[in-house]
Amino acid sequence: MASKVSFSEEDFSCPVCHDIFKYPVILSCSHSFCKDCLQEWWREKEIKECPVCKKRQSIDIPLNLALKNLCETFVQERQQRTSTGSEVEDLCGLHAEKLKLFCLECQQPVCVVCRDSKKHVNHHFSPIDEAAVDHKEKVQKSLKTLRQKLKGFNKVKTNCDQTAEHLKVQTQHTEMQMKDQFKKMHQFLQEEEEAGLTALREEEQQKSQGMKEKIEGLNRDISTVSNNIIATEEQLKEEHVSFLKNYKTTMERVQLTPPKPKPVAGALIDVAKHLGNLAFRVWDKMKDIITYNPVILDPNTAHPTYTLSDDLTSMRRGERQLLPDNPERFDLHSLVLGSEGLNSGTHSWDVEVGDNTEWGLGVSASYQRKGDRRWQENVIKLSKGKYAAYYRNLRAAAAAGECTHCLWEDLVQVLSLKQKPRRIRVQLDWNRGTLSFSDPDTNTHIHTFTDTFTKTLYPTIWTMSNIPLRMLPGKISVTVE
Repeated sequence: MASKVSFSEEDFSCPVCHDIFKYPVILSCSHSFCKDCLQEWWREKEIKECPVCKKRQSIDIPLNLALKNLCETFVQERQQRTSTGSEVEDLCGLHAEKLKLFCLECQQPVCVVCRDSKKHVNHHFSPIDEAAVDHKEKVQKSLKTLRQKLKGFNKVKTNCDQTAEHLKVQTQHTEMQMKDQFKKMHQFLQEEEEAGLTALREEEQQKSQGMKEKIEGLNRDISTVSNNIIATEEQLKEEHVSFLKNYKTTMERVQLTPPKPKPVAGALIDVAKHLGNLAFRVWDKMKDIITYNPVILDPNTAHPTYTLSDDLTSMRRGERQLLPDNPERFDLHSLVLGSEGLNSGTHSWDVEVGDNTEWGLGVSASYQRKGDRRWQENVIKLSKGKYAAYYRNLRAAAAAGECTHCLWEDLVQVLSLKQKPRRIRVQLDWNRGTLSFSDPDTNTHIHTFTDTFTKTLYPTIWTMSNIPLRMLPGKISVTVE
């Protein structure tokens, strides 16, 4: 005679809600889900795919009748087992009396004989039903916090997954651009090419390993929190006495959770380091064909609506791209910074604005790149046919330490120009505290800011137009002594 097959609750649990299947349906990939769980899952997804294997699915989903019948049978058998053993569980193990009270000091259900024993002298008691209700409310509150923490873990993990994928795309794209530049050089530059690629791959390996470890850690934390939630939810379904017997363990489980994860800063490939001024680094070998750009734009800071050129010297506004929300990137205000900060000396760079009719350029001291602005700007801008010198300075209300209230001081001066410049020259003397703008084509001064610079300044550029703004290369001069 064939032996009876034993099933566990996990065999009949929906992968989405982790509860016994309710009206189970089966997908083409053979995975089953509660019908309501699957519809709720698909409601937030553009593509209908299996929540487990991600395989695309059709709209018609058949009922898994066999699984539905097995689930109903399993639930009935479990209820019978529970009712049979409940009488034994309701009796005190020491006195064989019914457990009617709950000791608030010992946090355990007791009988009336236990109440009068020496072990419970001066202890306080509550009826078992009232205690179960009160303590379930406490567990529910802790469980709510735990669910919020799980939501935070999943959010950070999603961003880490996107960062890991984008990191690979960056590596592939950067490698392609590096190879394209090296193809234009003669064979004797092969060693420089290999050195650059090696540095890129080492950084990619290092940062990929770091991101992999971060994701693995998040997976472990998520697994721990998820398991705690499942175990806690199962405990809440138990009878009052059984629940209260395990109350201490349950509370310890929901309270001992991993700390809230922090976003990973500096996780992306430093593209500017690999591509920026690549030809200039070998200028002494390729003097006649190389160019040098004083400012290289940093794609890791660019607002998602900006598209940068392959050589990181021009940018334009377009459709919003799906990019990692890394800490370096501006998310609310449309800006992109130069890759190198300036905190001493003199610097000069030219920007080709051409026919662009809405732009701004200058320098800024970055404080915060997420949400509302928290930085200082010195820029000139063209908007709606008017040129303006625009100065925005952060002023802290607190006298020292971290400012708790921040105010803005805005100064705008409308500029009158005789003709529309096609190029703007920006000249920064950090030590003397001057930032000048001029038209290099007509050698005409436009405006000069005078300030006391104390922070590192970053070349700043923005546009609301799809017409590119381009950082022009500087002139290279060689002096032989």
